[in-house]
Amino acid sequence: MYYELYVDVLFLVNFTMDYLLLLLVRRSLKCNATHGNVFLGAIIGSLLTCIVIILPIPNAFLEFILFHALVNTCMIRVGLKIKTIRSFLKAMIMLYIGAFFMGGILEYFHQYVRIGSLFLLLAAFGYYVTLGIWNFMSRIHRWNQYHCKVELYLGEKKVEAAGLIDTGNGLCDPFTGRPVSILDRETARKLLGEEVQEGLRFIPYQSIGKKEGVLPIFSIDRMCVLREEACWFERPLIGISEERISAGGEYEMILNPNLF
Repeated sequence: MYYELYVDVLFLVNFTMDYLLLLLVRRSLKCNATHGNVFLGAIIGSLLTCIVIILPIPNAFLEFILFHALVNTCMIRVGLKIKTIRSFLKAMIMLYIGAFFMGGILEYFHQYVRIGSLFLLLAAFGYYVTLGIWNFMSRIHRWNQYHCKVELYLGEKKVEAAGLIDTGNGLCDPFTGRPVSILDRETARKLLGEEVQEGLRFIPYQSIGKKEGVLPIFSIDRMCVLREEACWFERPLIGISEERISAGGEYEMILNPNLF
């Protein structure tokens, strides 16, 4: 069986896909590569692909190695200006993930597109859909990374709260140097009750919109932060917020990252 191959069309199709994939990876990894680097990397990737297809390579395994090792390696090194092995492996994985999504999108919509000249428009559409999926997955990852469930223990009481690990919270007790986490007033009332807890004291603090003030803090018996695994803290310091710390109620406690 013989196939008629138009090298110019093959080159253009591969160049378009390689260029869009390199743009995706560059955006995700925040590489220093310019559009010129990405353009050159896509040209090299497409040119090498055409050469490997045209050359009479009898060994299918060797052809596989040339495609997935030589072509992609040259394309990433030139197009993204990546030098370290770790960054290269990340780029390679993300390149295949992007190709999986874009390939699936193009395959699905190709059945409705009968005009070859619409390929560029379809490829651009696939790029933005893939970029949207990528950004959505990144947001979910960041949410899971910084949001957690917190269990607070004081005497016989146990209170659960939705927590946020905030890198902007560097509040520490000026007397002991220990990190202080911030708890919503309503949640603190569930733990302390209406009575003032013995040992309640005040420390100075600064925040956005308020240059300086004093924050009531107290110590509880234990605190458990539930992420991928449970992290226990003995006698942590908790500050009581004067206002609701989350307007939408997504979290009730701001955890100090220095705890970890």
